[in-house]
Amino acid sequence: MNLFSFLENAQNWTTASGAIPYRLGEHLFYTVVSVAIAAVIGIPLGILVGHTGRGNFVIIGFTNAARAIPTLGFVILMVLLLSSGAVPVLIVLAVLALPPILTATAAGVAGADSNAVHAARALGMTPGQVISKVEWPLALPLVLSGVRSATLQVVATATVAAYASAGGLGRFIVDGLASQDYPQMFAGALLVALLAIVLDILLGAVVAGLRRRARPTSDRRVAVEVSAAA
Repeated sequence: MNLFSFLENAQNWTTASGAIPYRLGEHLFYTVVSVAIAAVIGIPLGILVGHTGRGNFVIIGFTNAARAIPTLGFVILMVLLLSSGAVPVLIVLAVLALPPILTATAAGVAGADSNAVHAARALGMTPGQVISKVEWPLALPLVLSGVRSATLQVVATATVAAYASAGGLGRFIVDGLASQDYPQMFAGALLVALLAIVLDILLGAVVAGLRRRARPTSDRRVAVEVSAAA
């Protein structure tokens, strides 16, 4: 049996509905939108918790609870409540992506260089200015590491979208299993793995670049402002 036969078939690489590019686009859509939803919710909450130092127990409890939820069972529950389609899948994936973004943001803001934060406050900066000019730039690499972790989890888990009749690369796995088409199953699993690797490399490069630039830049800015004030 040639496990690559599905990938080698030119008909599966057309722009037709159900072909590989189409399913790949669906998979990327679920990944990007769900991570974006989680970021819109998790980053502000993480900044608030990290800056004030309050609510850490809530984050820990929510993170543990979210990780304990069986993803497939959650999908089925959302389908029963909201019907099949993209909405229940996006809800499930956003809940999955929220804990790493929330915890990374809170940890990044809370772990910002205390000397830089104290210098900013000594200059009379408001809490909002301390966050935007000092804590956020220093926390950004760690925040993006949380986004990176969330993205990889969502890419792998987005295969469950097929069980909600919502498409994605998981469709190849489900359809291949139903028809015992092992090359199709193999293609779906391989494409998900390759997509995760590509996204991990891209996000890893962004995080590495920010780690090299964020701290020195922020520290210099605060140092210049302190010198000017003196």
